[in-house]
Amino acid sequence: MSMSKSKISTGALVALSMSAFPVVAQESHASKEQLAPLFPEGKPYSPYTDRDFPERPLWGDSHLHTSLSMDAGGFGNRVGLDDAYRLARGEQIMASSGQPVKLDRPLDWLAITDHSDGMGLIVDILDAAPIVTQYEQGARWSEGMRAGGQTAVDSTLDLIATFSQGQMDPEMFANYSPGARRYANIWEDVITAAENHNTPGSFTAMIGFEWTSLVEGANMHRNVIFRDGADRARQVVPYTTQHPIGSTDPLDLYKYLEAYEARTNGAVMTFAHNGNLSNGIMFPVDAQYSGRKIDQMYVEQRAKWERMYEITQIKGDGEAHPFLSPDDEFADYGTWDAGNLDLSVAKTDEMLAGEYAREALKNGLLLEEKFGTNPYKFGLQGASDAHNSIVVTSEDNFFGKHAGYEPSAERLDHSFMKTEQGELFSWQQVGSGLTAVWADENTRASIFDAMDRKEVYATTGPRMAVRLFGGWDFDESDQFSRSPSAIGYAKGVPMGGDLVNAPEGTAPSFLVAALRDPIGANLDRIQIIKGWLDAEGNTHEKVYDVSWSDDRQAGSDGKLPAVGNTVDVASATWTNTIGAAELITVWSDPDFDPAERSFYYARVLEIPTPPWYLYDALKFGVDIPEGAPTSHQERAYTSPIWFTPTGE
Repeated sequence: MSMSKSKISTGALVALSMSAFPVVAQESHASKEQLAPLFPEGKPYSPYTDRDFPERPLWGDSHLHTSLSMDAGGFGNRVGLDDAYRLARGEQIMASSGQPVKLDRPLDWLAITDHSDGMGLIVDILDAAPIVTQYEQGARWSEGMRAGGQTAVDSTLDLIATFSQGQMDPEMFANYSPGARRYANIWEDVITAAENHNTPGSFTAMIGFEWTSLVEGANMHRNVIFRDGADRARQVVPYTTQHPIGSTDPLDLYKYLEAYEARTNGAVMTFAHNGNLSNGIMFPVDAQYSGRKIDQMYVEQRAKWERMYEITQIKGDGEAHPFLSPDDEFADYGTWDAGNLDLSVAKTDEMLAGEYAREALKNGLLLEEKFGTNPYKFGLQGASDAHNSIVVTSEDNFFGKHAGYEPSAERLDHSFMKTEQGELFSWQQVGSGLTAVWADENTRASIFDAMDRKEVYATTGPRMAVRLFGGWDFDESDQFSRSPSAIGYAKGVPMGGDLVNAPEGTAPSFLVAALRDPIGANLDRIQIIKGWLDAEGNTHEKVYDVSWSDDRQAGSDGKLPAVGNTVDVASATWTNTIGAAELITVWSDPDFDPAERSFYYARVLEIPTPPWYLYDALKFGVDIPEGAPTSHQERAYTSPIWFTPTGE
């Protein structure tokens, strides 16, 4: 691929409306045919009038915990709802460890999703309230947490393990479950805080919660996001997992969502995260964890309610695993594969196929062939899952998952989690992630609707701008258009969309563009990941390098050489002397078969940069942990575009 094909035009930068770089005049070579979609007869001269598509991505976090969550408060989080919103909006706050913190840039939106089970319990444990200490469990945890230090950590881990294994004292826990006055009051506080900080057009505070389903320690968590405001959200309380009111089965969560919409005439969705900690039960093909067979009802309900999947976050990246994708040299990013959520059961290779997004997308094609509905037809988004109220996605500003892992000279000295089944090290916490939403405006309704149509993408933290369009009529000249977004919407469908009715003898083509984070690293390459189902019912995948920086050529093995590495380990710096500020191309599938179901998504890689613990080493004068990589390549994942054969 030539340099001219791998770099985006200056006009495209303007049209993407995402650049902080100076615009340099250059001669246009657009043809009359190219301009026709932009300046059709009868339309105004200005190509920007009457546009009805999103102009810029809105950046946010769909998964953040405050001091209200049991585990967050237990590990020392004392930052509440209001300060969490203030930080997200760009203000400086004081972290639980007594350190001032501020984000590099404000977010456009935020969903605070505290755990629905046990809301308020941790507050009363820390206060040694009689409603808790009259029970053996509550008294033990209260004494331990109030003692501080490692005793407090051990007590919190004991609480989490007890909850994970479904062994909470039922009488005590009923006081912190739906139906209890204490629970209703805290839900009202959650709603009120969101209303107070929601400023349509400027900052959006989505109302939500996390449904914390655990099956003997296997992660089945879902976050729930409402499209609506206080008037509808107040008509319900969150759904929980503990019997007799709640359930750990996602099918019961779907019933709650259905009931909410019927009762309020509102809208709601849910999305899963951390399949990598589910020990194989997040994406079933034959049967659920309960033994219930996958059937028509299951695939239809999951497709209806789970419109997105959280593909990257602090507890590990969930796109792909090297065991499942041995030919993908970039599959091993931020991998957590030691065991389930509480490391009570070690991981085996047989579990992995039910845990990762790419495999789920492939198996979704298989289930669609069988049932006519694809339960894993989800968009891809990212979130932090930070439990200290701090959105932690900048490597030089990493405040860890829990208050106990906020910046200090000691945080790299001990394990993040360790049991007889395995160990996770502190440095394995991933500074991830964010969701970019292609919404028409910064409001709850518009952001929710973009999520619903899957016009979203995930990044591991950087704010690179990425577009993906698929269609039948894109040609090479479209990459030189001064308005690739207008071309993309005019000639194809955006990420999250569907391609059907393949013209005879025509393969789908994709217009994909990426612009680096204005204050971040240059780009290495854009890849298209394809998955498909063949005539024999077998699934396949392939990774294509479609656009890249610098003067590189693929080797005899078809692999593109590495972009290089400018990271200086001692100073925790890098230079943008390699890579490209922007990349764009039109790519057509050379292996297309119109009889095969398939999907395509883009993965955009930055050049290597320092991970967060290099900044710790520099700041505190500590050693880099043994085995910890000294550079990584942050990335973005777009939602897929699906192809369905004619007649389906």
